[in-house]
Amino acid sequence: MQQIIIQKNEAGQRLDKFLQKYMPLAPVSFFYKMLRKKNITLNGKKAEGREKLIENDCICLFLSEETIGTFREKHSSVSEYEQAFHKLRGIQILYEDPNILVMNKPAGILSQKAQPEDLSVNEWLIGYLLSEHQITEKELETYKPSVCNRLDRNTIGLIIGAKTLAGSQKMSAFIRERKVRKFYQAFVDGKLEDSDTIQGYLHKDPKENKVYIDRNPLKGDPIETRYRPLKSYGDKTLLEIELITGKPHQIRAHLSSIGHPILGDPKYGSKAANEIYKKKYGLRSQLLYACRIEFGREEELFEELRGRIICAPVPEIFTKLMP
Repeated sequence: MQQIIIQKNEAGQRLDKFLQKYMPLAPVSFFYKMLRKKNITLNGKKAEGREKLIENDCICLFLSEETIGTFREKHSSVSEYEQAFHKLRGIQILYEDPNILVMNKPAGILSQKAQPEDLSVNEWLIGYLLSEHQITEKELETYKPSVCNRLDRNTIGLIIGAKTLAGSQKMSAFIRERKVRKFYQAFVDGKLEDSDTIQGYLHKDPKENKVYIDRNPLKGDPIETRYRPLKSYGDKTLLEIELITGKPHQIRAHLSSIGHPILGDPKYGSKAANEIYKKKYGLRSQLLYACRIEFGREEELFEELRGRIICAPVPEIFTKLMP
């Protein structure tokens, strides 16, 4: 028999979801069968699996150690997280509370792994929490802190990270329900004078890892991007952009589709303009950064976040282009 006492980062989820994380190699049907037979109990009583766990709940597994071991997954060594924390330079924590933190990501770092061997902000976040003794290796077996929003590898700026399960659940819901407003700044090719909201339908070509904008609703997911010009500098314009929907490459592809691609963008940009800025400034990636996050005042939000605005420092390359 094995006994599990539910910790803070495990509370708030259904019993069956927790069991799937604890023994990820077991088929889902196995858990329901064991619950029916009372081989798995919650607080000494028969359970169905849909019960919401709270801190200090007691789960008893009346299973052999061999059975449990067969269905447990070999977890990653903490060395991966420690390596990411020490190797990925330049990530700054701009805000932190008991449930979330907001980081400023430099260009060149992935938000999440693309390949198993990658190191990303996700691994850096866990490495940081381990170094600060805010999470233990044991707790990582059933909950792994992770980022709540993603930026492209070469996009600079703000990423929200969930430290706790409650933070992850609530922040994911807030972002999905658009209770968190995300703003970006970008230098685009050409002169733009008027604010606008642009809409379309985005579809992805997985072979090219590139997205395309279409007006046909049958050809993709609906997207919406709002922008306003802040200032024009000759052949370029500095925009503030609000991401209404959040799809991969949305801002980059949307601005390119109206004839004003982001400078430095190797995938959606102007080759001629990019070459000029590469020679003059050594530019190798898109001039886009996630500059500001604004949280609403809804009661469901964590008290510390209500009405809070978090801003990223202006990247050095942006100051160079603003004479």
